[in-house]
Amino acid sequence: MLVQPAEPFGGLPLPDGVRCLSIRSTVGELTALCSPAATTRWGVAAEPRGTVLLVPGLGGSKEDFLPLMPLLSDLGWDTWSFSQRGQADSVAPRSSLSYRLDDFASDVVEVAHVISDGPVHLLGHSFGGLVARAAVLRSPDLFSDLTFLCSGPKCWTEEIREMALVVRESGSLGLWEASNPDLVGPGAPQLTPQEEFLRYRAGQTSSDGLLGIINVLVNAPDTTADLVRAGVRALVTHGAADDAWPQPWQELMARALGARYEIIPGAGHLPPEENPGDTAALLDDFWGETEELAAAAAAAAAAARPRNAVFAI
Repeated sequence: MLVQPAEPFGGLPLPDGVRCLSIRSTVGELTALCSPAATTRWGVAAEPRGTVLLVPGLGGSKEDFLPLMPLLSDLGWDTWSFSQRGQADSVAPRSSLSYRLDDFASDVVEVAHVISDGPVHLLGHSFGGLVARAAVLRSPDLFSDLTFLCSGPKCWTEEIREMALVVRESGSLGLWEASNPDLVGPGAPQLTPQEEFLRYRAGQTSSDGLLGIINVLVNAPDTTADLVRAGVRALVTHGAADDAWPQPWQELMARALGARYEIIPGAGHLPPEENPGDTAALLDDFWGETEELAAAAAAAAAAARPRNAVFAI
Protein backbone atom coordinates (compact mmCIF):
# COMPACT_ATOMS: atom_id res chain seq x y z
CA MET A 1 0.00 0.00 0.00
CA LEU A 2 1.18 3.52 -0.77
CA VAL A 3 -0.47 5.05 2.33
CA GLN A 4 -0.29 3.49 5.80
CA PRO A 5 -1.04 4.64 9.37
CA ALA A 6 1.87 6.24 11.22
CA GLU A 7 2.62 7.46 14.73
CA PRO A 8 2.26 11.18 15.54
CA PHE A 9 5.58 13.00 15.61
CA GLY A 10 7.06 14.67 18.66
CA GLY A 11 4.21 14.01 21.05
CA LEU A 12 1.95 16.75 19.68
CA PRO A 13 -1.73 15.94 20.22
CA LEU A 14 -3.71 15.72 17.00
CA PRO A 15 -7.05 17.51 16.66
CA ASP A 16 -10.13 15.33 16.27
CA GLY A 17 -10.38 13.92 12.77
CA VAL A 18 -6.72 14.47 11.85
CA ARG A 19 -4.78 11.29 11.05
CA CYS A 20 -1.04 10.71 10.81
CA LEU A 21 -0.03 8.66 7.77
CA SER A 22 3.04 7.53 5.87
CA ILE A 23 3.22 7.82 2.09
CA ARG A 24 5.56 5.52 0.21
CA SER A 25 7.46 7.48 -2.44
CA THR A 26 10.48 6.99 -4.67
CA VAL A 27 12.79 8.54 -2.07
CA GLY A 28 11.24 6.61 0.83
CA GLU A 29 8.58 7.18 3.48
CA LEU A 30 7.16 10.71 3.66
CA THR A 31 4.98 11.34 6.70
CA ALA A 32 1.70 13.18 6.27
CA LEU A 33 -1.32 14.50 8.10
CA CYS A 34 -4.80 14.11 6.65
CA SER A 35 -7.97 15.86 7.75
CA PRO A 36 -10.84 14.54 5.59
CA ALA A 37 -13.60 16.89 4.52
CA ALA A 38 -16.61 17.04 6.79
CA THR A 39 -19.42 14.85 5.48
CA THR A 40 -22.03 17.37 6.58
CA ARG A 41 -22.03 21.14 6.31
CA TRP A 42 -24.74 23.31 7.84
CA GLY A 43 -26.59 20.13 8.78
CA VAL A 44 -26.78 18.82 5.22
CA ALA A 45 -24.90 15.84 3.74
CA ALA A 46 -22.14 17.10 1.47
CA GLU A 47 -19.39 15.84 -0.82
CA PRO A 48 -15.77 17.06 -0.55
CA ARG A 49 -15.22 20.28 -2.47
CA GLY A 50 -11.68 19.37 -3.47
CA THR A 51 -8.29 18.18 -2.25
CA VAL A 52 -5.70 20.47 -0.70
CA LEU A 53 -1.95 19.84 -0.25
CA LEU A 54 0.07 22.04 2.14
CA VAL A 55 3.88 22.14 1.82
CA PRO A 56 6.01 23.40 4.76
CA GLY A 57 9.09 25.59 4.62
CA LEU A 58 12.69 25.64 5.87
CA GLY A 59 13.03 23.89 9.22
CA GLY A 60 9.31 23.15 9.27
CA SER A 61 7.15 20.06 9.04
CA LYS A 62 3.59 18.93 8.42
CA GLU A 63 2.68 19.94 11.98
CA ASP A 64 3.00 23.64 11.07
CA PHE A 65 -0.50 23.41 9.60
CA LEU A 66 -2.23 21.60 12.49
CA PRO A 67 -4.30 24.59 13.70
CA LEU A 68 -5.48 25.25 10.13
CA MET A 69 -6.33 21.78 8.89
CA PRO A 70 -9.54 21.08 10.86
CA LEU A 71 -10.91 24.49 9.84
CA LEU A 72 -10.36 23.67 6.17
CA SER A 73 -11.89 20.21 6.48
CA ASP A 74 -14.94 21.71 8.22
CA LEU A 75 -15.33 23.92 5.14
CA GLY A 76 -15.40 20.86 2.91
CA TRP A 77 -11.80 20.39 1.81
CA ASP A 78 -9.89 17.09 1.99
CA THR A 79 -6.78 18.56 3.59
CA TRP A 80 -3.28 17.07 3.52
CA SER A 81 0.11 18.27 4.68
CA PHE A 82 3.39 16.38 4.55
CA SER A 83 6.91 16.71 5.87
CA GLN A 84 9.35 17.09 3.02
CA ARG A 85 12.40 14.85 2.72
CA GLY A 86 14.78 15.56 5.59
CA GLN A 87 12.08 17.15 7.76
CA ALA A 88 10.91 15.73 11.10
CA ASP A 89 10.16 12.01 10.71
CA SER A 90 10.19 11.83 6.90
CA VAL A 91 12.95 9.96 5.11
CA ALA A 92 16.28 11.80 5.23
CA PRO A 93 18.74 10.83 2.48
CA ARG A 94 22.39 11.38 3.29
CA SER A 95 24.26 14.03 1.29
CA SER A 96 23.01 17.50 0.47
CA LEU A 97 23.05 16.41 -3.20
CA SER A 98 19.77 14.59 -2.47
CA TYR A 99 18.08 17.90 -1.65
CA ARG A 100 17.87 19.74 -4.96
CA LEU A 101 14.84 21.76 -5.97
CA ASP A 102 13.90 19.12 -8.55
CA ASP A 103 14.00 16.45 -5.83
CA PHE A 104 11.62 18.36 -3.59
CA ALA A 105 9.30 19.16 -6.50
CA SER A 106 9.26 15.52 -7.59
CA ASP A 107 8.13 14.51 -4.09
CA VAL A 108 5.23 16.99 -4.23
CA VAL A 109 4.13 15.61 -7.60
CA GLU A 110 4.26 12.04 -6.28
CA VAL A 111 2.28 12.92 -3.17
CA ALA A 112 -0.34 14.78 -5.21
CA HIS A 113 -0.84 11.70 -7.39
CA VAL A 114 -1.34 9.55 -4.30
CA ILE A 115 -3.84 11.73 -2.43
CA SER A 116 -6.20 12.59 -5.28
CA ASP A 117 -7.49 11.31 -8.60
CA GLY A 118 -8.03 14.86 -9.82
CA PRO A 119 -6.31 18.25 -9.68
CA VAL A 120 -5.06 19.41 -6.28
CA HIS A 121 -5.10 22.86 -4.69
CA LEU A 122 -1.42 23.40 -3.80
CA LEU A 123 -0.05 25.71 -1.10
CA GLY A 124 3.61 26.30 -0.31
CA HIS A 125 4.77 28.12 2.82
CA SER A 126 8.03 30.11 2.60
CA PHE A 127 10.64 27.75 1.06
CA GLY A 128 7.71 25.44 0.35
CA GLY A 129 6.48 28.10 -2.09
CA LEU A 130 9.58 27.63 -4.24
CA VAL A 131 9.02 23.87 -4.15
CA ALA A 132 5.32 24.22 -4.98
CA ARG A 133 6.10 26.52 -7.90
CA ALA A 134 8.64 24.02 -9.28
CA ALA A 135 6.07 21.22 -8.91
CA VAL A 136 3.47 23.23 -10.84
CA LEU A 137 5.96 23.96 -13.62
CA ARG A 138 6.77 20.26 -13.79
CA SER A 139 3.12 19.08 -13.91
CA PRO A 140 0.75 22.03 -14.38
CA ASP A 141 -2.28 19.87 -15.18
CA LEU A 142 -1.97 18.18 -11.79
CA PHE A 143 -2.80 21.34 -9.85
CA SER A 144 -5.97 23.43 -9.75
CA ASP A 145 -4.16 26.49 -8.47
CA LEU A 146 -1.14 27.61 -6.46
CA THR A 147 -0.97 29.60 -3.23
CA PHE A 148 2.24 31.30 -2.13
CA LEU A 149 2.06 31.75 1.66
CA CYS A 150 4.77 34.08 2.96
CA SER A 151 6.93 33.20 -0.03
CA GLY A 152 8.56 35.22 -2.76
CA PRO A 153 10.05 34.88 -6.24
CA LYS A 154 13.62 34.55 -5.02
CA CYS A 155 15.61 34.65 -1.81
CA TRP A 156 17.97 37.08 -0.20
CA THR A 157 21.39 35.48 0.23
CA GLU A 158 23.55 36.99 2.99
CA GLU A 159 21.47 35.90 5.99
CA ILE A 160 20.89 32.50 4.41
CA ARG A 161 24.63 31.96 3.93
CA GLU A 162 25.15 32.77 7.61
CA MET A 163 22.62 30.07 8.47
CA ALA A 164 24.65 27.58 6.44
CA LEU A 165 27.73 28.35 8.53
CA VAL A 166 25.81 27.62 11.74
CA VAL A 167 24.44 24.34 10.38
CA ARG A 168 27.89 23.19 9.26
CA GLU A 169 29.36 23.97 12.68
CA SER A 170 26.52 22.97 15.01
CA GLY A 171 23.96 20.99 13.02
CA SER A 172 20.24 21.54 12.81
CA LEU A 173 19.79 21.76 16.58
CA GLY A 174 22.54 24.36 16.71
CA LEU A 175 20.58 26.49 14.25
CA TRP A 176 17.52 26.36 16.51
CA GLU A 177 19.60 27.30 19.54
CA ALA A 178 21.23 30.19 17.66
CA SER A 179 17.76 31.42 16.68
CA ASN A 180 16.46 31.12 20.26
CA PRO A 181 19.31 32.27 22.53
CA ASP A 182 16.93 33.16 25.39
CA LEU A 183 15.79 29.54 25.61
CA VAL A 184 19.19 27.88 26.01
CA GLY A 185 22.01 28.00 28.51
CA PRO A 186 22.15 28.67 32.25
CA GLY A 187 19.17 30.57 33.60
CA ALA A 188 16.96 29.78 30.61
CA PRO A 189 13.27 29.35 31.44
CA GLN A 190 11.57 25.97 31.28
CA LEU A 191 10.40 25.32 27.75
CA THR A 192 6.71 25.31 26.97
CA PRO A 193 5.29 22.17 25.31
CA GLN A 194 5.37 23.97 21.95
CA GLU A 195 8.99 25.03 22.47
CA GLU A 196 9.88 21.48 23.51
CA PHE A 197 8.36 20.23 20.27
CA LEU A 198 10.23 22.78 18.15
CA ARG A 199 13.52 21.92 19.84
CA TYR A 200 12.92 18.20 19.37
CA ARG A 201 11.98 18.74 15.72
CA ALA A 202 15.14 20.74 15.14
CA GLY A 203 17.19 17.86 16.48
CA GLN A 204 15.42 15.42 14.15
CA THR A 205 15.79 17.63 11.09
CA SER A 206 18.48 16.55 8.63
CA SER A 207 21.49 18.87 8.57
CA ASP A 208 22.17 17.71 5.01
CA GLY A 209 18.58 18.63 4.21
CA LEU A 210 18.96 22.11 5.67
CA LEU A 211 22.17 22.69 3.72
CA GLY A 212 20.46 21.50 0.55
CA ILE A 213 17.52 23.83 1.16
CA ILE A 214 19.84 26.75 1.83
CA ASN A 215 21.61 26.03 -1.44
CA VAL A 216 18.25 26.08 -3.23
CA LEU A 217 17.31 29.37 -1.59
CA VAL A 218 20.60 30.97 -2.62
CA ASN A 219 20.57 29.72 -6.21
CA ALA A 220 16.95 29.18 -7.29
CA PRO A 221 16.10 31.38 -10.30
CA ASP A 222 13.04 33.59 -10.45
CA THR A 223 10.65 31.57 -12.62
CA THR A 224 7.68 33.91 -12.34
CA ALA A 225 7.52 34.34 -16.13
CA ASP A 226 7.43 30.55 -16.58
CA LEU A 227 4.55 30.33 -14.13
CA VAL A 228 2.62 32.96 -16.08
CA ARG A 229 3.04 30.87 -19.23
CA ALA A 230 1.85 27.76 -17.37
CA GLY A 231 -1.49 29.51 -16.85
CA VAL A 232 -2.14 28.18 -13.34
CA ARG A 233 -4.28 30.46 -11.18
CA ALA A 234 -2.38 31.86 -8.18
CA LEU A 235 -2.82 33.58 -4.83
CA VAL A 236 -0.01 35.45 -3.06
CA THR A 237 -0.62 36.09 0.63
CA HIS A 238 1.31 36.76 3.81
CA GLY A 239 0.85 37.95 7.37
CA ALA A 240 0.70 41.70 7.97
CA ALA A 241 3.84 41.41 10.11
CA ASP A 242 5.74 38.90 7.94
CA ASP A 243 9.40 39.78 8.40
CA ALA A 244 10.99 36.79 6.66
CA TRP A 245 10.33 37.30 2.95
CA PRO A 246 10.34 41.00 1.96
CA GLN A 247 6.72 42.01 1.57
CA PRO A 248 7.35 44.29 -1.45
CA TRP A 249 8.82 41.30 -3.31
CA GLN A 250 5.68 39.30 -2.61
CA GLU A 251 3.41 42.08 -3.84
CA LEU A 252 5.48 42.58 -7.00
CA MET A 253 5.36 38.85 -7.70
CA ALA A 254 1.58 38.91 -7.39
CA ARG A 255 1.37 41.75 -9.89
CA ALA A 256 3.68 39.97 -12.33
CA LEU A 257 1.54 36.83 -12.06
CA GLY A 258 -1.72 38.72 -12.35
CA ALA A 259 -2.52 36.96 -9.10
CA ARG A 260 -4.79 37.82 -6.23
CA TYR A 261 -2.81 39.47 -3.41
CA GLU A 262 -4.04 39.41 0.19
CA ILE A 263 -2.58 40.40 3.58
CA ILE A 264 -3.65 38.34 6.60
CA PRO A 265 -4.19 40.51 9.70
CA GLY A 266 -2.87 39.49 13.10
CA ALA A 267 -0.18 37.27 11.65
CA GLY A 268 3.50 37.33 10.79
CA HIS A 269 5.40 34.59 8.98
CA LEU A 270 3.21 31.75 10.31
CA PRO A 271 -0.44 32.59 9.57
CA PRO A 272 -1.65 28.96 10.00
CA GLU A 273 -0.60 29.18 13.65
CA GLU A 274 -1.02 32.90 14.34
CA ASN A 275 -4.40 33.49 12.69
CA PRO A 276 -5.80 30.20 11.40
CA GLY A 277 -9.37 31.51 11.21
CA ASP A 278 -8.72 34.33 8.74
CA THR A 279 -6.23 32.15 6.85
CA ALA A 280 -8.84 29.40 6.41
CA ALA A 281 -11.49 31.90 5.29
CA LEU A 282 -9.16 33.39 2.67
CA LEU A 283 -8.10 30.01 1.30
CA ASP A 284 -11.68 28.77 1.24
CA ASP A 285 -12.73 31.79 -0.79
CA PHE A 286 -9.84 31.43 -3.26
CA TRP A 287 -10.24 27.69 -3.75
CA GLY A 288 -13.99 28.08 -4.03
CA GLU A 289 -13.50 30.59 -6.84
CA THR A 290 -11.23 28.13 -8.63
CA GLU A 291 -13.81 25.36 -8.36
CA GLU A 292 -16.55 27.67 -9.67
CA LEU A 293 -14.40 28.74 -12.62
CA ALA A 294 -13.58 25.12 -13.44
CA ALA A 295 -17.26 24.15 -13.30
CA ALA A 296 -18.22 27.06 -15.55
CA ALA A 297 -15.50 26.16 -18.05
CA ALA A 298 -16.63 22.53 -18.11
CA ALA A 299 -20.24 23.58 -18.68
CA ALA A 300 -19.24 25.92 -21.51
CA ALA A 301 -17.16 23.20 -23.15
CA ALA A 302 -20.04 20.75 -22.92
CA ALA A 303 -22.45 23.26 -24.44
CA ALA A 304 -20.06 23.92 -27.32
CA ARG A 305 -19.82 20.27 -28.33
CA PRO A 306 -21.84 19.45 -31.47
CA ARG A 307 -24.79 17.22 -30.73
CA ASN A 308 -25.10 13.95 -32.61
CA ALA A 309 -27.57 14.33 -35.42
CA VAL A 310 -30.42 11.79 -35.56
CA PHE A 311 -31.33 10.59 -39.04
CA ALA A 312 -34.63 8.94 -39.86
CA ILE A 313 -34.36 5.95 -42.14
